[in-house]
Amino acid sequence: MLFSRLQAEMKQALLNKESLKLLVLRMLVSELNYKKIDLQRELTDEDVIAVIRKAVKQRDESIASYTAGGRSDQVIQETQEKQVLQAYLPQLMSEEDIRKQIVDGRLLDGATDFGQAMRVVSPVFKGKADGGLVAKIVKEWIMSR
Repeated sequence: MLFSRLQAEMKQALLNKESLKLLVLRMLVSELNYKKIDLQRELTDEDVIAVIRKAVKQRDESIASYTAGGRSDQVIQETQEKQVLQAYLPQLMSEEDIRKQIVDGRLLDGATDFGQAMRVVSPVFKGKADGGLVAKIVKEWIMSR
């Protein structure tokens, strides 16, 4: 289970004196414990991945803010933290694979508008592909019809 792996790697980072990794993993494990309390059940790997993705998204937003503010030291810190987090995420599908699955797989046969198409493809690609990229491909498919 991913949550157990994160806890074990946090302990190993402490022993190895890897301060950045330790900082990020402590924050992440803390967030996961809050999520566990909130859900009142054990976390699944999907729950853990969702929390990690949220943390990566927060880093992206921070990087944009710090870049706009000219805080290069903070940009470097946030980028390094993001890299640590991304190591625990599964590889996302490529644009080519998404297109192939949507078009060749005929997922959208019968879909007449964007909302209806997204309701069909969202569960298929959840956690496997970038939602923005999926939406872009679906829009292109709808426009080409």
